[in-house]
Amino acid sequence: MRILITNDDGIYSPGIASLAKVAKKFGEVRVVAPDVEQSSMGHAVTHSRPLSYKKSPIEFKDIEAYRVNGTPADCVAMGMHLWSNVDVVLSGINMGPNLGNSMWHSGTLAAAKQAVLFGIKGIALSTPVGKTEPDFESLESYVERTLELLLQDNELALYNVNFPANPTDIVWTRQSVRLYDGTIIPGTDPMGRKHYWFTVSPLEPADEGTDRWAVENDMVSITPLRLDLTHEITLKEKLTEK
Repeated sequence: MRILITNDDGIYSPGIASLAKVAKKFGEVRVVAPDVEQSSMGHAVTHSRPLSYKKSPIEFKDIEAYRVNGTPADCVAMGMHLWSNVDVVLSGINMGPNLGNSMWHSGTLAAAKQAVLFGIKGIALSTPVGKTEPDFESLESYVERTLELLLQDNELALYNVNFPANPTDIVWTRQSVRLYDGTIIPGTDPMGRKHYWFTVSPLEPADEGTDRWAVENDMVSITPLRLDLTHEITLKEKLTEK
């Protein structure tokens, strides 16, 4: 199995090194990731300037690694161009959760979606981050168990995986869709110039069976996704109105 690994935190993130270490147990691995952090870039692609790549100086223990001056989706496109017959794209492990509505702007998930658009399986993996970076070593056993579960077939599929800090189980979930309070927080930089932070806070608790509920209860959340955004019920209603 040929496994292409990318992320949105950048080539220097400890999360991508941890994922590459575990992925080696399942096949041949190559890393192609952004040269700088691309968090919350969503499914942006570069079209107004050329892309380039360089061999990464980071040690990935006998794994070829390249850094790209582009987005996570660009990295998947570049990686599949440079390396033929890729079987699956793994994106992560992201430093920060990608739960619920954050899926819409997640660069981590966008890389997995780009893989599916190219006709291969895509899996996004994330974990919360606090005042210290995640303990990726302690997560390795659950990362391995998750990959065992999701790589056992060659079906075209898209998965979003989130690991709590201290997992106790693995569960299948649906996306948590909640209302959020979008807030702009003003501030001032050291030069006295105004700047602003955009932040959100959930207005409702997580429903049982959702990705956010699972992580809040120390369970690894696996959410199967699809690219088709069609609202089937509304479409059916409109078609029957004619």
